[in-house]
Amino acid sequence: MPFWILWLILAGALGIAEVFTLTLSLGLIAIAALIAGIVGAMGMGLVVQVLVFIVTAAAGLLVVRPIAVRHIHQPPPLRSGADGLVGQSGVVINEVTGENGLIKLSGEEWSARSLDEDMAIPIGTRVDVMQIDGATAVVYPREPLP
Repeated sequence: MPFWILWLILAGALGIAEVFTLTLSLGLIAIAALIAGIVGAMGMGLVVQVLVFIVTAAAGLLVVRPIAVRHIHQPPPLRSGADGLVGQSGVVINEVTGENGLIKLSGEEWSARSLDEDMAIPIGTRVDVMQIDGATAVVYPREPLP
């Protein structure tokens, strides 16, 4: 059996192992084995195949993996401006209906409307901002209304 077929079998086995472990290391080594198999199928000798495997695996493990791991462990992007208000809590200062109203949010007064168009939210009710639509906060009461 030609060596390039063994490289492809090794690549498949390592790829399956990567799916179950999610380490990223086995996947990169599987790619190196696949490339070595392709080089072998092109007629290159075993020594060239092994060298290609070693160089490709080393490049993957020493260059690609640290970049990928750093990207995975990156904190979520910070929301700013109006997007940063979504999820915040405010207090109704003028009754909020499906069409209009006013809330106090982050120390500022914001025009607001209820997420549920048929709901009227009374003054003093604490609400959560579900989205920002232009300059209007779309809100929903934090506690069920009486």
